Amino acid sequence: MRILLPLLVLLSSLLTTVAEPKWQPLFNGKDLDGWHPLPGGKWEVVDGTILGTSPRSEPRHGLLMTDKRFKNFRVRARFKVTSGDSGFYFRVEKTNTHVSVRGFQAEVDNSREVGGLYETSMRAWVSKPDPKLIARTVKPGEWTDLLVTAVGDDITVSLNGVKVTELLGDKKCLKEGHIALQLHGGQDMRVQFKDLSIMELP
Repeated sequence: MRILLPLLVLLSSLLTTVAEPKWQPLFNGKDLDGWHPLPGGKWEVVDGTILGTSPRSEPRHGLLMTDKRFKNFRVRARFKVTSGDSGFYFRVEKTNTHVSVRGFQAEVDNSREVGGLYETSMRAWVSKPDPKLIARTVKPGEWTDLLVTAVGDDITVSLNGVKVTELLGDKKCLKEGHIALQLHGGQDMRVQFKDLSIMELP
C-alpha cells in the first residue's frame, strides 16, 4: 500500500498534466496556412504580421477565415489599425451575403467602441464597452492585445489585460464556428494582426 499510493498520486498528476489545455498558434508568422480568404480586399503576410488592405470602392467585407471551426476557447491576438473599421470574428458561420458571415465579432478599430461585441447579420450591437475605460486602456493606432474567451453561453473580451466587455448567460449566441479577420466594406482599410493563438477548452 505504501508503494501503491505514491504511484497513484504520480499517475493522477501525469494525467492532469496531459489533459491541461495549451496555447496553440493560429498563425505561423510566415504564410496563411490554415486560413482562407473570402471575396473582398487583400490579405498578405508582411514582416511577420497579417496585413489586410481594401479600397473604399470595395463594397464587400473582405474576410480571412480559419479552415477549422472552434467551440469553447480562449483566443489571443495583437492588432493595429491604421485606417478603417475592422473586427475579430469568432464562432461565425458562412453566409451568401456581402458580409459573408453571421455571428459575433469583437470590434477592432480606433474608436471608443473597440472591444465591443457586435453580432453580424443577427442582433447587431449586443454589448459596448465603457468609453472612459477604453480611453484609459487603449491608444489608437498602436499595437493592442486582444483576448476573447468563449465558453458555452459566456463571452468576455479583454484589451491590454483589462476586461472591457462581458456577456454572460447568452442563450442566443452561436456556440461553434470559424474565427475570421475583417476588412469593412466601403472604407479605406489597413489593419495588421500578429501573435494569434488559441487555447481550446472542454
